[in-house]
Amino acid sequence: MAISNTLIKVAAACAIAALGAGLNAQERIDYEAIAKIRKEGRANSQIMKTLHMLTDVYGPRLTGSPNHKAAAEWVMKQTTAWGFENAHLEPWDFGHPGWLNERFSGFIVTPVKDSLVGEVLAWTPGTNGPVRGRAVRIDPPHCTTPPAPAAAPGRPGAPGAPAPQVCPTLEELNAGLAAVQAKVKGAIVLVGAPTKVPVTLNPPATRADDEEMRRRFDLDNPAPSPFGANAAPTPTPDPTRLTANRIAEMVDQFLVTNGALVRLNDAGREHGQIRAFNNRTFDVTKAVPTVVLRNEDYGRISRLLDDDRAVELEFNIVNQSYPEGKTSYNVVAEIPGTDKKAEVVMLGGHLDSWHSATGATDNAIGSTVMLEAARIIKAAGLKPRRTIRVALWGGEEQGLLGSKAYVKEHFGTFEAPKPEFATFNGYFNVDSGTGRIRGANVFGPREAGAILRDVLSPFEDFGLLGASVTTSRRSGGTDSTSFNEAGLPGIGLGQDPIQYNSHTWHTNLDTYERIIEEDAMRSAIAIAGAVYHVANREEMLPRFPKEKMPAPPPSPTPTP
Repeated sequence: MAISNTLIKVAAACAIAALGAGLNAQERIDYEAIAKIRKEGRANSQIMKTLHMLTDVYGPRLTGSPNHKAAAEWVMKQTTAWGFENAHLEPWDFGHPGWLNERFSGFIVTPVKDSLVGEVLAWTPGTNGPVRGRAVRIDPPHCTTPPAPAAAPGRPGAPGAPAPQVCPTLEELNAGLAAVQAKVKGAIVLVGAPTKVPVTLNPPATRADDEEMRRRFDLDNPAPSPFGANAAPTPTPDPTRLTANRIAEMVDQFLVTNGALVRLNDAGREHGQIRAFNNRTFDVTKAVPTVVLRNEDYGRISRLLDDDRAVELEFNIVNQSYPEGKTSYNVVAEIPGTDKKAEVVMLGGHLDSWHSATGATDNAIGSTVMLEAARIIKAAGLKPRRTIRVALWGGEEQGLLGSKAYVKEHFGTFEAPKPEFATFNGYFNVDSGTGRIRGANVFGPREAGAILRDVLSPFEDFGLLGASVTTSRRSGGTDSTSFNEAGLPGIGLGQDPIQYNSHTWHTNLDTYERIIEEDAMRSAIAIAGAVYHVANREEMLPRFPKEKMPAPPPSPTPTP
């Protein structure tokens, strides 16, 4: 009964897709394989089990940390147990020690007594036991952002080129720090005025409107992609002014030199959300112990100080550094192909996460969905002609480092290709939270987008509404763009937003509880169908011919 109903649903979905978009004559959809994929994905889903391991057991998975390596080793063992072959870790040079926060506590001691909610900034030192000190606030010169530009013409709501930040000069920053130098010795220092976070009266939609998705994945006139496909270029910085990163480094060094006990930053977000990234030098000797406090606590302390009340705080922070973390890892496993096994179709996402939570929506669920998609193909007994390779990356959060290292090692670039460049047939990527997949964006000619549109059309009942193409070779945002930059067909998969950008992305709320199992299950089934089809096509996905290959992006300009 289950198979019969599934086949009926598949046939109905394909008929609707054929009427709406028109299947390419050369795309022979294997409906029997799709029925097997749907049945396996529904009946034997491993999604929540895998997610539990990656979050509850091994999260958070900060690049270079023991947690990240242990998660990669578990993936290697689990894929082998599922029947994958050649599961292994591929090392790459992270260049920084690993880091892990083991313990954190913070308290207001006077004039009231209360616990504080915060997250430790990565790659900062611990306190070597509890420390207590008076609270002071300083507000050194910093970068300010002008109002957002109006929408770009021709696409309502699309952003124009971002306005550059206005940052202080070196002389202005030094003068501002000199003015507060006497305040910081032996103090716990709040850096910056508290952010005024307004009450949200109109929360963002959690499901994307179908018409919006059809516009985003319009093959001939796509809406801007969140991953750089149509993004405006980054403005050129003013060489006479400091960058935000340089200012942060100089303020950190000022606090170290002048004997501050702890630095406190304002999370600046609603409902206790905290985003804690890292000391950008990755050197714990160049910062004092640093905590990002929830806006509600940072604001309370600031208001007490503004009342001229003496505020005393206490913190205990235990952090560990791991020199061996300078080598990080990608984890790779394969389902070997048959007659075209030398050609490879890849799917994956990044395994690393930030450390404020267990990294469920960013990106344990993306890794889980891709592992599940490959598992479904294997468990359904399907025999792909091309090799299917799943790869989970490290270092995405520090700049797509793992995927860039892999592409460089295996493929090179269009301008300087390695042998594997010619046999690569596309990389599918998931990295936008728990929401179901709604469409695809591929680096390549229109023909590549048309194929993906037709490949995804049997899953229109799951909400997949099309595919678009990009000519951009700018990397950024997610790992598919590392392939685009090399001139290879990276395929970014767009998703329903759910609470990703509003609540969970990089925050202390990014946990197992925020995952919608049904959405993840649908995504894995649809991706399995698409990957299997691409692995079995007679021809590889079309690429740009030499005369039409977009130029690579310019090398970044060093900034002061």
